[in-house]
Amino acid sequence: MEPASRFGDEYRAPMESAARLAGRWIDGVAERPIAPRAGVEQVKDALGRRLPEHGSDATEVVEALAAAVEPGLMVMQSPRFYGWVIGGTAPAALAADWLVSAWDQNTVLRDMAPGVSAAEELAGEWACDLLGLPASTVAGFTTGATTANLVALAAARHAVLARAGWDDLRYGIQGAPRIRVLAGAEHHPSVDVALRVLGLGLPVDVAADDQGRIRPDALEAALAEGDGPAIVCLQAGNVHSGASDPFEASVELAHGAGTWVHVDGAFGLWAAASPRTRHLVAGVERADSWATDAHKTLNVPYDAGIVAVADPAALVAAMAMHAAYLPAAESGIDVSDRVLELSRRARGVPTYAALRALGRDGVAALVDGLVAAATGLAEGLRGMPGVEVLNDVVFTQVCAAFDGRDVAALARVLDADGVALAHPSHWRGRDILRFSVSNRGTDASAVEATLAAVRRALRG
Repeated sequence: MEPASRFGDEYRAPMESAARLAGRWIDGVAERPIAPRAGVEQVKDALGRRLPEHGSDATEVVEALAAAVEPGLMVMQSPRFYGWVIGGTAPAALAADWLVSAWDQNTVLRDMAPGVSAAEELAGEWACDLLGLPASTVAGFTTGATTANLVALAAARHAVLARAGWDDLRYGIQGAPRIRVLAGAEHHPSVDVALRVLGLGLPVDVAADDQGRIRPDALEAALAEGDGPAIVCLQAGNVHSGASDPFEASVELAHGAGTWVHVDGAFGLWAAASPRTRHLVAGVERADSWATDAHKTLNVPYDAGIVAVADPAALVAAMAMHAAYLPAAESGIDVSDRVLELSRRARGVPTYAALRALGRDGVAALVDGLVAAATGLAEGLRGMPGVEVLNDVVFTQVCAAFDGRDVAALARVLDADGVALAHPSHWRGRDILRFSVSNRGTDASAVEATLAAVRRALRG
């Protein structure tokens, strides 16, 4: 066997190269134009379209990869990127993510990988505590909020069918009692995807108010229109308004009708982590399951979805798999009983690092800073002639309509300027630019630079 130093040597040069290139990229994030400079086909040309007959030096591959790909990167880490609810990357979380790749642990059985399992479990426990969820809640780390919705709704499907006397683990859902699923009319389409994969079909859309919040009176009426097993999907953080459903009234109505309540809270659930915004999601802790994404608000690198279920038995029943070569944990709940995958990286470790670096006060300050930036953007936009902010800016979303302007063309002008990026959308019958504030670096100076860029775009 080769000496250990020889094994390490073959990694040293390419990793040092990657660290240097990554540092160069991060150093330029704040000033670099945000939109990509090259398209997919150009990048393919630069990468080389044909698989080489012979291999290449690892360091040369890393250098060539960066040179070819960087022109095609969108600077999503920019403090003036508002295109989608994406977030940035915090230093401790990014560094921990590098460690996760170097450690190369398959985090499936807690006794097989105790080091990273411990960090993941603590991260899940801390996140649930910050969000005010019940003490019984068990969390798992998924690829993103869409998969978190899928896992939570699988637990919901199992639980409501079990109450109806049907064993879905044995018989599946063919022939099972029909499950009614109700959701607000402005729920996120990731919920639809999760329901479709689970064989539950599209939910019944329940009327929402002018901020996209489900109306309790409409929910009550919809619940009364049927019986049998049911799931109600509520939302923390509408992608246009940032508003959250009225949880106290909605959960009480849903539970009164015997349903399971799931909350899609990809970014809005983090309002619970700050005393200043906690009122926006009052009562959310009374639900049965939750989905969120640490990448969006906590600024943890991908993958950072979090699924949380108040009844661990329902989650384990829906997710557990058994094989002779997979010994069960002597204590606790294995990762493989919390999420879909067996082969998976220790994706919860960067969330541990982010929470450890911030602490409870730091997470609250992060949330408050995002809200302050959104409020500043809204105030500045309202002061521009012909600009109307359509939503009540209560969290991190700002939707602006521009009287008489082609919004898509305006977005292209803003992209070309390079300083800020906002994404066109359509809401409340109007074409809008949506500013999603999700980056820890979006401070007052970033807001002012953004407003100046919008003014230039309007003049152009």
